[in-house]
Amino acid sequence: MLPCLHEARTENHSGGKQGLLSSGRKFAKAGFAAGFAVWPRRRTIIAAMAASVFLPIEVSDAGRLSDILKNSPKHGKSPTHVTSRKPAALAKRAPSPKPHTAKLAALGPAVLKPSASKPVAAKCDPSKFRVVLDVGHTADSEGATSARNVAEFVFNLRLAQRIEEKLKADGFPETKLLVTEGKGRPSLVKRVVAANELHADLFLSIHHDSVPNSLLENWEFEGKKSHFSDRFSGYSVFVSRNNPDFKTSLAFAKLVGKEMTAQGLQYAQQYTQAIMGRYQHPLLNKETGVYSYDQLVVLRSTRMPAVLLEAGSIINRDEELKMDLPERRDIISNAVATAVKEFCDPQPAFLGPL
Repeated sequence: MLPCLHEARTENHSGGKQGLLSSGRKFAKAGFAAGFAVWPRRRTIIAAMAASVFLPIEVSDAGRLSDILKNSPKHGKSPTHVTSRKPAALAKRAPSPKPHTAKLAALGPAVLKPSASKPVAAKCDPSKFRVVLDVGHTADSEGATSARNVAEFVFNLRLAQRIEEKLKADGFPETKLLVTEGKGRPSLVKRVVAANELHADLFLSIHHDSVPNSLLENWEFEGKKSHFSDRFSGYSVFVSRNNPDFKTSLAFAKLVGKEMTAQGLQYAQQYTQAIMGRYQHPLLNKETGVYSYDQLVVLRSTRMPAVLLEAGSIINRDEELKMDLPERRDIISNAVATAVKEFCDPQPAFLGPL
């Protein structure tokens, strides 16, 4: 996958500062005193209003309180602050049999992070759960070249098709295969837009690995000059900490890595080494081979949990032969399908406290 790592970095965008609502409005001293003397019943009303300002408010009432303090007649209007997920929608996802809203002590519209208000993964209906399988690279931009001069895109397409077949056979009929056209960055943007428009529940990008050019060695295959590196092998899994649902992305990535390991496969460890240069990435989980690649467009810009799988190294001559076998594609497909099923029916022992 290394050639696709050359993609340009995207900018981080941060919103403006959020202001707190005023805690009340000042009353004219003379008018307030006069009103207090002439209309005694208003003392009770004013006292109740003042007390309600300092009580904890519920998320669903935050907008209403905003209108009250602003003397707006439109009670119940939603807060003007926009978040990636509306608080009302988050409340519907709560696992409790009764509606539950978080209480806030501060005034103003409630702003909750999505990862803080829902579990890592919720039990899903496989018949409706939509996995988008992104075929890495395109026919015009083929990615890495294997030790035997085969384009990475060829490996990616065959494996993604096999995973699609396996997931559909295992009860996930809404699985979608995403094959993108074009070159470079425009193709990356296209696949992100397509995944978002498909309203995917999970995004998995399929790739095959290589190494930096500085680590390549020369050889000839069938009379043609080629390159290889037998120093490194294995799969790897990538997530972006800038994904809007990073916590869930990481949970699924761990499941994929766990199942790949259970199939007897080992993950590539070179990404933590200095010789990788700008391709060096932090290892987030040493048991399952999950790395972070925060600026990768397809991982950070998708609006659903997103994971990228490097299925194996095609620049390693021995591993390339294995990756070309239907049996290896079956092994990886079984691992991915099992991970998706576990994701839909999470096991607290593995995912940790929710």
